[in-house]
Amino acid sequence: MMCGLVEYGLEGLLIPNLKRKVWISTTGLVLVVLGELIRKLAILTAHHNFSHDIKTFYSGDHELITHGIYRFVRHPGYLGFFVWSIGTQVLLCNPLCTIAYTIVTWRFFADRIQFEEYFLRQFFGRDYGDYARTVPSGIPFVK
Repeated sequence: MMCGLVEYGLEGLLIPNLKRKVWISTTGLVLVVLGELIRKLAILTAHHNFSHDIKTFYSGDHELITHGIYRFVRHPGYLGFFVWSIGTQVLLCNPLCTIAYTIVTWRFFADRIQFEEYFLRQFFGRDYGDYARTVPSGIPFVK
């Protein structure tokens, strides 16, 4: 976050016209709102199954959610955060941090999805395998 603020400040001083692109800021605002909506929809749909921690042990009330937004993407919470984080930098017209945030958050979620899905396959077996084959992860280029 600090990098984004530093870039905004420096570019605002050195290249002020870059920060006056209303259509870019508007696009960023749309991405921020869209990302937040996707994430909130994921939380509301998964209800008690949504967690910020990856579950490595199956609990009795853990269920595979495949309805609602989960019909379209397997990890809508991750997709929402990914879109939101990039949108924050587009909103600020920060080209360097837009690229950096995209790379860093993509890498984080690519690794996290692989780790999390190992356990989901353990918990739900074939059901999760079938689901994963037919529904995209939500993060570009992550199977």
